[in-house]
Amino acid sequence: MENKNVWTTYNKRQLKELETLNADYMQFLTECKTERECVDYIVTEMEEQGYVELGKLIKENKTLQPGDKIYTVNMNKSLIMLQIGKAPLEEGINILGAHIDSPRMDIKQNPLYEDGGLAYLDTHYYGGIKKYQWVTIPLALHGVVVKKDGTTILINVGDKEGDPVFFISDLLIHLSAEQLEKKAAKVIEGEALDIVIGSRPYVDEDKKKKDKEDKAEKEAVKKSILKILKDYYDMEEEDFLSAELEVVPAGKAYEAGFDRSMIMAYGQDDRVCAFPSYRAMFAVEELEKTACCILVDKEEIGSVGATGMQSMFFENTMAEVMNLCGDYNELKLRRCLANSNMLSSDVSSAFDPSYASSFDKKNVAYLGKGMVLCKFTGARGKSGSNDANAEYLGKLRGIFDKDKVAFQLAELGKVDLGGGGTIAYILAKYGMNVIDCGVAVLNMHAPYEVTSKADVYETYRGYISFIKNA
Repeated sequence: MENKNVWTTYNKRQLKELETLNADYMQFLTECKTERECVDYIVTEMEEQGYVELGKLIKENKTLQPGDKIYTVNMNKSLIMLQIGKAPLEEGINILGAHIDSPRMDIKQNPLYEDGGLAYLDTHYYGGIKKYQWVTIPLALHGVVVKKDGTTILINVGDKEGDPVFFISDLLIHLSAEQLEKKAAKVIEGEALDIVIGSRPYVDEDKKKKDKEDKAEKEAVKKSILKILKDYYDMEEEDFLSAELEVVPAGKAYEAGFDRSMIMAYGQDDRVCAFPSYRAMFAVEELEKTACCILVDKEEIGSVGATGMQSMFFENTMAEVMNLCGDYNELKLRRCLANSNMLSSDVSSAFDPSYASSFDKKNVAYLGKGMVLCKFTGARGKSGSNDANAEYLGKLRGIFDKDKVAFQLAELGKVDLGGGGTIAYILAKYGMNVIDCGVAVLNMHAPYEVTSKADVYETYRGYISFIKNA
């Protein structure tokens, strides 16, 4: 079976829609490099679209009606949005679920030190990365610092016009004979991923005038950095103890290729699925079944913790929503979850001709050939996988074919080479139908990942078709 390259099928209207959608997507990628930034950005758009915060409705004891649009945020790092349909919730809902965390480096809680006349921040990498890809590139620092009095300081350095950037150094080629003998996993080790943040020592001008013979002050570069942090952010060194700071590649999202057919940017796993998921919710009205979009944190480290998919956030939210609909009890909640349909909206690996031996050409996703359905993920013998049933896959094929959505079926590389996972298996525990469905990505988990504009557009169209018709 051969899939068409969908670029050859578009008319002028579709090409215009494609470019408009992808321009918005690139803006989203440029402005949203952390989970918190994604949530803030999406909440702003949701409220413009008429979505109302669930907590407000609970306080007012409002009764939900078909057409109502609601959202709730969990710890500023994950969110759920719903549009209430005509059918009772007990009959199930249609769910799009993606994650908004991406591989990166996190600043440790006691990170600041000086060595050899350079000031550093110590890091701990997050998610699966090839560590050697992160050296010598410009890096930015995004996140929050929360002081003891509860004051929250926003940090965003490296991505605004005129900002400085940070970096991780590497050994010059002239002295790299021993380094180059190491395996790729050991060329740069985790404890070497500390970012350089300064080199200029602090000078006390008053003291300098008094005694020109004084020796250089100990840790003068570190002291200089602390003064900058105090002057700009009213931040003390101990405030790192309650900070969440993420190190991400500096720079915006770019169009790639002479033909501008691709997007190259940080964090497309999995924001390339999160973006069309929430935008698809904006595109539908008067639904038969309630539509839901779940955007969660911590997928890259196992979907654990209070903001990951394994938390009770989704289940608790559905209980509250059913209660506001005047139709809650535990049995009806269980029926709702079991009768639901879900697209686990996550990326798939795109075929890369430079590494063709890693893929099964008949069962791999290709850039420009549409949305990707993965019947199963997991590793080797499908370990850790949700394996969607044939009936559900047949139903989805009918939905997408009816709306002329271009899609392809794929696996994540050759059977014995590895594999990956998504949040699909977590939702499948309720007994609902779940399948992985998203966008093919080149350079997955690298500082800059690549997608096709056409695939973003087809995935957006596919998600609309799903929440209207599943």
